[in-house]
Amino acid sequence: MAKLVVLSQLLLAKLGFLGVGVIALIDSSSLPVPMDLLIGGAVWEHKGQFWIYCLAGALGSAIGGLVPYGLGRAGGELFLLKRVNRQKFEAMRTRFEKQEFLAVMVPSMLPPPTPWKAFVFAAGVFEMRVAPFVLAVFVGRLVRWLVLSLLVLKLGPSAVPLMGAVIRDHLPAFLGGLVLVFVAIGVWAVLKRRKRTTPSSEEAEDAPLID
Repeated sequence: MAKLVVLSQLLLAKLGFLGVGVIALIDSSSLPVPMDLLIGGAVWEHKGQFWIYCLAGALGSAIGGLVPYGLGRAGGELFLLKRVNRQKFEAMRTRFEKQEFLAVMVPSMLPPPTPWKAFVFAAGVFEMRVAPFVLAVFVGRLVRWLVLSLLVLKLGPSAVPLMGAVIRDHLPAFLGGLVLVFVAIGVWAVLKRRKRTTPSSEEAEDAPLID
């Protein structure tokens, strides 16, 4: 793990935010890497570009997650049935099919020791479509690392372990806050579209009358 961290830091030094994307891809697809620690350090060194590092990490993680997802889709049902009974398996399927996007997005937001690859593997087993899967991972990771970045910018690198504790201890409040943010963004987008499509009073007065 120590060698992997050193290699990751070298990639960051050489490639910048592209290195974050590559490391996140490796972390999601195969070898676990302390991504929060690396992104927290990168954000602290490049404060004005923190959002680029978050985007690169989220994109790399979403692409890398296609590996365990693909393994689950290729034949993971038999693998999973060896570890849980049929009744529990069907209950998992029903729960996953009802809220598949959240079933992937929420674990993607949570810090270790959340068994993230298990949820990603299950997404493949239960045949979640590729596009929603990639989007769910991307959104979850982006939210996680944006929150981390804001804490690091406010409190310094010591905020990295703090974020994990805050999210785990206040998960319902954290998710509730995210829901409010998404709702506010949705309302703002709808109002903006209506304002753009509704003609102003001056335009209405100038419009030619048709007999």
